[in-house]
Amino acid sequence: MPNKESIKKQAADLKASLIEIRRHIHMNPELSFHEYETSAFVENFLKAEGIATKRLANTGVVGIIEGKNPGKRVVGLRADMDALPITEVDDNRPYRSRNEGVMHACGHDVHTTSLLGAAKILKSLENEFEGTIKLVFQPGEEKLPGGASLMIADGVLEDPKVDVMIGQHVMPQIETGKTGFRPGLYMASTDELYVTVYGKGGHGAMPHFNIDPVLISAHMIVALQQIVSRTANPAIPSVLSFGKVIANGATNVIPSQVTLEGTFRTLDEKWREEAHEKMTHMAKGIAESMGGSVEFKIVKGYPFLKNEPELTARCRNEAAMYLGESNVEELGIWMAAEDFAYYSQKVPSCFYRLGVRNESRGIIHSVHHPSFDADENALEDGCGLFAWLALKELEAN
Repeated sequence: MPNKESIKKQAADLKASLIEIRRHIHMNPELSFHEYETSAFVENFLKAEGIATKRLANTGVVGIIEGKNPGKRVVGLRADMDALPITEVDDNRPYRSRNEGVMHACGHDVHTTSLLGAAKILKSLENEFEGTIKLVFQPGEEKLPGGASLMIADGVLEDPKVDVMIGQHVMPQIETGKTGFRPGLYMASTDELYVTVYGKGGHGAMPHFNIDPVLISAHMIVALQQIVSRTANPAIPSVLSFGKVIANGATNVIPSQVTLEGTFRTLDEKWREEAHEKMTHMAKGIAESMGGSVEFKIVKGYPFLKNEPELTARCRNEAAMYLGESNVEELGIWMAAEDFAYYSQKVPSCFYRLGVRNESRGIIHSVHHPSFDADENALEDGCGLFAWLALKELEAN
């Protein structure tokens, strides 16, 4: 089995080419389920390395690296490839997005690059390890129903059957050179709420002739917060937020309807279903009691993400061996959502964080921010740690 020093040397030797790859992907971002050029780039890279590939879910790419005794154990490594509908604001970057209105603002360019680098390292070592590495480059993490669910439906966890899945994601709150892990519950489920409140519009000076959907909506937004503050078990993290309200009236015009859009997140499936029923029942009761009506639509999104404790403990310890104990941080629960959760519901999984923060260079913005960037020095650790964790996990019983 290859040692840590050999992996680190290969990762260091790849650094310049990794930066070039990351910038190419960053300059050519593609939206969810439209990653045609990105998937072709990934496919061509893998084929040039002699790695067998296949397509899943239209724009997903899977590569297979077989060591000795390939059926012994199969480790899956996952990266996502899609970008966000965000306009990049930093014109001084030589690698700024060339696709106006589309940006790798969540670091998926880093994830893809790290896994390509890991693929190159692992392929060079195929005669030195036992088992199989499955490289999973998936589409559509940023958009429901989530590319992971489509990849699973297309058989990504089968043929050969995956024993464990490992995923890596940038985190700009963590300094470059560090990484973070959390065993057990880590990220929330996510549901989209689409609400239409119906009333009877009219002149704002004569409210007694109208049924005001704006007022109904205001009561509804406030009351629905009780679902979290007074109905949920305080031990179960829950978030209910409305981020979009459209009441298309005027200063003296009460509209006939108001639309609301929001999100509900939690880390318990039983409570999730109960909350759906309670929100719908409460909204209908409020609307009807005030003379209106409501259509309350819930689009169920990703499940909660759970890191299998034993696998995550092994990965955390191996990361400490690779990077040093002081460079491994313990993570808290995060109420954002990730479609890697679908893998975690099917096979033992570990989803960890790669530090990309560099305050001296102004790389401090959160993901999904139009000024987001990643310290490219992190690519060396990103690819090396990916490869190291895969190799060490092949040794696990």
